Amino acid sequence: MKLYLDLLFFLNFAFDFLLLYAVRKILKRTVKFYRLLLAAIFGGLSIFMLFLPLNSVTLFLLKFVLSVFMVLIAFSYKDRRYFIKNMIYLYLVSIVMGGALYFLNVQFSYKQEGILFYHNGLSINVFILLMIAPFILYTYSKEMKSYKTKYNELYEVEVTLKDKQILKLTAFLDTGNRLTDSLNRPIIVINEMDKVKEDNYVLVPFRTIESTAYLKCIEVEKVKINGEERKKILLGISPNRIQMEGVDCIIGMKVLEG
Repeated sequence: MKLYLDLLFFLNFAFDFLLLYAVRKILKRTVKFYRLLLAAIFGGLSIFMLFLPLNSVTLFLLKFVLSVFMVLIAFSYKDRRYFIKNMIYLYLVSIVMGGALYFLNVQFSYKQEGILFYHNGLSINVFILLMIAPFILYTYSKEMKSYKTKYNELYEVEVTLKDKQILKLTAFLDTGNRLTDSLNRPIIVINEMDKVKEDNYVLVPFRTIESTAYLKCIEVEKVKINGEERKKILLGISPNRIQMEGVDCIIGMKVLEG
């Protein structure tokens, strides 16, 4: 049997990218597209480990280490829970995909070498798998999201500051949050204080359980929530870190209403 290394790399890259993209959609991670590509390229290179003289245990451990780096490249590291959740879902999606490939293997009775099925050489079914794989992952991610009610409250937020700096954030919708300033402008409470370089603050009073405090807020150029632009919104700098896994800021219903 002839093996084409460039084709093997492409197949490995394609499946790794689909897996990472499925994790992004299921967990609604706000990551840039190029990070998924870089992680998939890194994972695609792991196909060449098959040619190393390694026993099965060593090969498994090496693949696990590579998957850790894939997750870090794709989603970075925010905290331990965030990282572990990404790893778990990467393997869950991999299991679903692996089960689908095994099912096709049994149904069509092709010979198998790793993820490749062949009959008298490399068969066209490999390319059919590439076309079917996105549908499998789409169906799985759609079903997973229906059971993950928590993540239904997450939104992708893009904030453009006055100096044209753009912040890409993951927001949690707090339906009980009605925080506004004296001009009735809704406020997005941000977690990433170190990324905001602004001296012109507006102090907005808000009531806590114990007393009344003041929140530092700044005016922004524009805000997009899930791609839809909102106007007359302030950005509030939280004095404490938001203790929610994978969340950068909190929005209320007034923010969605614009």
